[in-house]
Order: sequence, then structure tokens, then C-alpha cells
Amino acid sequence: MAAAKPSKRKPFTFSAIIFLATLITFNIQYLIQLHQDVQNAVNHPKPATSLNWFEFVARELGDETINIALVNMDEATLTDKIPTKGKIAKVDFNRVDEAVQWSHLYPEWIDETNAKCPNVPMPMFENYDQLDVVVARVPSDEFGLKDVFRLQVNLVVANLLVRCGRVQSGISRPIFAVFIGDSGPMSEIFRCDDLVLHDADSWIHRPQLKRIRQIVLMPVGSCQLNPPLEHLGEERWIEREDERLKQPREAYATIVHSTETYVCGAIALARSIIQLNTTKDLILLADDHISPKSINGLQSAGWKIKRIQRIRNPHSTKNSYNEWNYSKLRLWQLIEYDKVIFIDSDFIVTRSLDEFFKYPGISARGNNKDRFNSGLMLLEPSLCTFRSLMEKRWLVRSYNGGDQGFLNEMFPWWHRLPNKINYLTYFDDKDRDHIIPSDVYAIHYLGWKPWWCYRDYDCNWDSLQNHKFASDSANNIWWEVYDKAADNKRGNCFLTPKMHTRFWNNRNKAKEANLPDGHWRIKIRDPRLNNGL
Repeated sequence: MAAAKPSKRKPFTFSAIIFLATLITFNIQYLIQLHQDVQNAVNHPKPATSLNWFEFVARELGDETINIALVNMDEATLTDKIPTKGKIAKVDFNRVDEAVQWSHLYPEWIDETNAKCPNVPMPMFENYDQLDVVVARVPSDEFGLKDVFRLQVNLVVANLLVRCGRVQSGISRPIFAVFIGDSGPMSEIFRCDDLVLHDADSWIHRPQLKRIRQIVLMPVGSCQLNPPLEHLGEERWIEREDERLKQPREAYATIVHSTETYVCGAIALARSIIQLNTTKDLILLADDHISPKSINGLQSAGWKIKRIQRIRNPHSTKNSYNEWNYSKLRLWQLIEYDKVIFIDSDFIVTRSLDEFFKYPGISARGNNKDRFNSGLMLLEPSLCTFRSLMEKRWLVRSYNGGDQGFLNEMFPWWHRLPNKINYLTYFDDKDRDHIIPSDVYAIHYLGWKPWWCYRDYDCNWDSLQNHKFASDSANNIWWEVYDKAADNKRGNCFLTPKMHTRFWNNRNKAKEANLPDGHWRIKIRDPRLNNGL
């Protein structure tokens, strides 16, 4: 046996230990100093010394007679430095009460018929007219994105833009918003699409005023429902000529990816929307895991198909249920539409949703705490928003590990729609009948989906842990829609061997446990029992 060769590694010398200790100490001191520098930047923001924004606006308007409003800024520090021949006015408004927290603007539950929001003071707008530019100091993000004062400043700017813009010759003169600070404006109000210049610590936006008008008519949070639709037409602002002539482009959309288990649901969803005589397009995003046969079925149901590449959830584990659910971010790439109402494919629509396109994004029903349910939401497609979401998905963690948690982190300021627009099949112990109310707009099927079971009853009854999702009423509504589908679409609603086995295993367990609801006694008559469909 050959003798072992001596190691060529040199012994760890005392001088090396000293070197490593010095390096570690230096890095710790560097990190501490870096943290202090960041804190100083947040607590003591740099003054706005650059006036490139003024040069840009003057060039765009072809005029140095520019009327300027200053929001959350000391006019004494800027008045003498701005070379305008127009007027400069500091906008006076009372700061929102410090007792008002984000949770007050976004309560978990509200009385939908009689809810009120906390007061967020606004200026006396009649004191400011014929503005060309609104310049605002963005508050430091002490509370992150959920900062009430930050929201107030953004809403003051938005209101000034649409209420106090200067008008010439019957066509509105362009009006700009300039934000000074390290963090920039709220993206939910001032979209990246309208950003025309980002220089040093200033963001210059030329917003679409039609959209800003919708924004300022919304409540300050989800503490109230969106106002009645007719109210959105009550305010009278002068619109740009091109905004008056432009017709909105709107669509419903859903996604099927990674597996074909939701294809049948998407077919029924399309049928439910179309039978309500919608005037909107129906767009379905599908990846390469969806077969040509399923694509044909989806197209014949009424969907226009767009092929996509899946997007992996960077915080998921391999083969987990949420591994590819960030594919929903592809919705923001549908820029051929101004607004999209996304609906998960485990929905049935029972009343037309077309009227809700009038609201701005993100509009949705509440979920829990200050969050919205992303199963049905109105959004505004945007390529730069898509790029931002793609970049931040690596850094921002989802509270629930899925797309809903991530989107709630990215869009903390959203608008509340009534719960009946996204009626969850979730029933507490007090609701023994599990009946779907007649006035709901769309039913969101939780638990086992109707097409995963035989049609004779909701198979959520066969599992005690799923009883809270069970509803024969909801099950019947789904199958009524399915029955109206053409025969060539029904071939996509087969039961796989796995679905078949799970159904009978759960049914036998319900029988053994003698569950009192007695659904396990019902004779199965679904034709798919015999023909495999």
C-alpha cells in the first residue's frame, strides 16, 4: 500500500489569522458606516439643487412663463432660483393627522353600504389656477410604501393637475408633475409610462389626465367601496382633444399554464362571460404545456390565445404548487389594451362585469388585513410596470408565497370593489345551507373544482376539511353553464384517473365516517362515469 502523500497546503499561520480578523473588522465598520449613510440620506434628504426639470419643461412648452405650484416644499429655497417669468405658489394644506394609520385606510372589513374613510386634507383648489407644473417633495419612506403622508402628497399633486391646469384655445396645455426626492412618486398614481425624464433626484411626469381624473374620484383607500359608476361622470374637467376621441381598449383575461387541469374551467368561464353579451375581447395566456387539442377547445369556447413563457416564482421550491404562479405577471404585457379584468379560471360569471372597466387599476375585492384578492382584479397593462415587477420579484417576498402576496406588496394602494364581484365559496359554521346569493356577479370556486368531480354533487362534502368550500348551489350553477357548451368543448372536461381515484377514495371515507350531510349516498349518474369524459 503506497504511503500517503504529504499535504501541500501550508499551515494556517498567525499572520493569516491577524489578516482575516482585520478584514472582518474593516467590513463590519464599512457596513455600519453604510447603514449610517443610508439613514442620514433618509432623515436628511439633499436639497433640490438641480433645475434641469425647469429647463426640460420650458423646452417642452416653448415658453418660460411657467406657473408653478410647490407641494411639501419651502418656496424660499427655490423661488429665487427658478428662472420663470410666471407665478410660483406654495400650496397650503393641513398635514393628515398622525393618528391616521395605513390600517385605517385599509381595514380588513367594511360596511359596504355605509363606510367612511378618515379625513385626508386637501388644499383650497380655487386658490391655484392655470398651473403648468406641480413640484412636490416626496416624503422620506419612513413607513415604506404604506406611508399615509406620502399618499397625501401624491393625491394633492394629482388633484392640482386635473383641477388647476392652464387652458389655451380650448385645448388643454400640457401640465407636468415633478417629484423631488430619492424614492420618487407612487407608481399606483403616477405610472412609469408617463415618466418623461429622471434626472438626479427628480422625476418628471406628463400624466394622462383622463386617468388621473379617475384616480382622484376614488376613496383614499379601501375604507370605502369605489363610488357609484354614475358619479365618475359628475366632475367637469376640460379634456385634451386626443383624450376625448380615443376609445378605450378593454379585455377579459385568464391564464392556463403548467398543467391542463384548469382547461375545462377556462372553457366554462368563457361561456359564462359570452352568454352575458359582453362587448369586450377574451384573452387567454397559455404556455407550451397546453396541448393543441386543449388550445382548440379554448379557442372554440371564445378565447383568443396568446402563447407565453412561464415565469418562475424565485422564492418557491421545485415542483411546488406555486413554482410558476408568477406567470400572472404576463398580464401587464397586454399593452394592446388600456384595461384588463383578470379572472382566474376557477370562476363563473353570473352578471355582466363590463361596467367595472370604468374604474382604475388596481381594483379588486378585499381579502384579509389590508390586502386584495388577486383572483379577479382590474389592472392597467404597461411594459415598464412589467419590467419593474420582473426586477423586484427577486427582492420582494410574498406574504403567502404566491402571486397574490407579491402583487399586494407591489400595489399597496388599491381600490375596493364589492365582495359580490368575487364571491368566494367559503361558508362558516353559521351558514348551514351554503346557498349562493342571487345578486353576485362572479363565483370563485375554492377547494375541489366542479369539473374535478362527478356532476351529481359538490365533492367537497366528502371531506370534513373541505366542508367550508362545499355548495350544491354553486355546483349546480357551474354545471348549468357547462351544459350549454357545444359537444366539441366537452371533450376537454374529462376526469383523469387521478381525479377519479381521489373522488372515490374521499367518497368511501365519507361513507365510513357516516358524514351527516349524506352526499355520499347520492347515486352517481354523471355520463363521464362510463365514457371517461
